[in-house]
Amino acid sequence: MPNSRYFIVQKDDGWVIQFGGDDFGPYQTRREAMLFAVDAAQKLGEKGENAEVCLLGENGHFLPQWTFGRDAYPPRL
Repeated sequence: MPNSRYFIVQKDDGWVIQFGGDDFGPYQTRREAMLFAVDAAQKLGEKGENAEVCLLGENGHFLPQWTFGRDAYPPRL
């Protein structure tokens, strides 16, 4: 189970990455936010942490989109 999660959330007219209680961004597109979050998660994974990037779905639940050690890096988004 991941101990570091990056959450991608639409906010106002852009997208933000939520991590550790902070918002990072805004990014103009969901894809741009995902790429930055995956890059950060990859770096944590290389340091030995289990990292994951999740996207807020239409149902209000976060869905895993990329997991260190399981999904390709760089991602194909």
